[in-house]
This record gives sequence, structure tokens and C-alpha cells, in this order.
Amino acid sequence: MVHEDAHLLVLDKPAGLLSVPGRGADKADCLAARVRSRWPEALVVHRLDQATSGLLLMARSPATQRALGDAFANRRVAKRYEALVAGAPDAPASDDGWGEIDLPLIVDWPNRPRSKVDHATGKPSRTRWRALGPGAAPGTTRLALEPLTGRSHQLRVHLLAIGHPIVGDALYGGPPAARLMLHACELRLEHPATGQALHFVRAPEF
Repeated sequence: MVHEDAHLLVLDKPAGLLSVPGRGADKADCLAARVRSRWPEALVVHRLDQATSGLLLMARSPATQRALGDAFANRRVAKRYEALVAGAPDAPASDDGWGEIDLPLIVDWPNRPRSKVDHATGKPSRTRWRALGPGAAPGTTRLALEPLTGRSHQLRVHLLAIGHPIVGDALYGGPPAARLMLHACELRLEHPATGQALHFVRAPEF
């Protein structure tokens, strides 16, 4: 538990745990079910991929769920991730050190759950990135990532598309590792009830 108040909860989801139940009894265990064993009223606001760790919000009432859902839809929630990627991306030309990946994405239906870049029918998808330094493993780089849109597997597909897949991403051909090296490390938002500025940070284990 990262934060608890009368309106919302902030959790730190471990890698390998589903955000919500999947199909079948073997996929019933998930973060939402574990949270509801203590807070039965808790409602899902957004999700993280099973393989991704990090910060996740849940609401404690339908009204808060709607308010937070609107905040996400209108991009009033700032999210930052940290990843370990193969290789070293070329430094962006920008003055602030941030680069941007602007490639349209679409679900790759014959190969679900994969997504892919598709310039003809893909939806606009944008990711900001900045190098944080070399990774612990040789030939890797730590990146800060800010998704400006919220497509399925956006960060994973965008990094693959520029030639730097995330370490441990078996679905998209990243270098092998014990887990996907992708972590939702930071959330910034306005509290839906009080208007207070909220800022949560959890560093990745990797």
C-alpha cells in the first residue's frame, strides 16, 4: 500500500500479478481481488500489464471512479515509467534531453495480444523518453518514459520499433531476463474530492 484515504487507494503492483481477473479459475488471483479482500468497495480505475510492476490507482466509490476515469481520459494524470532496454538510443536533438516516439499503433489481431505499428490504420500514439544512464546489465540503458497516449502495449511496441526492446519482454523479443523490466514509477494527479495535488513515486526494484 502506497496511499489510502476515504476516496482512493494507490497500490504498488508486483510484476507477474494480473491487475484484474482473467478468464478461467487459474487467473482469478489479481491485484483487484486482493485489494477487495480488505476494501470490498474498491473499484478499478486503470490497469497495468501483468508483466509490468508499479503504481496503480483504485477508487473507493463509483463517483471517485468516474472522476478518476475522466482525469485519465482527459490526460490530467501524469504517468512516468522506468525501463531497462537493449542497446543505447541515440541522444535526442531536444534541449531538455527528451525524445519522442510518434508511431501509430493497432492491435495485431492474428497475433493477439500483440500490437504493432500500422501507418495506414493505426491510432495516433506518442511516447516521450529520456536516457537515465547505463543499465546494470552490459549493453543496456535505463530510460524514463512518459506515455502521452494510452494504447495497448504502447511503451513495449514503441521501444521495439526504434530498435531498443525492453529487457525481459518475451512477447516482443527483448533480451531474456527474469521479468519484464518495466515499472510504473510515478503518478501526478489532482485529488478528485479535495483538489489537492498528489504525487506518488516508487522506484523500480531493477
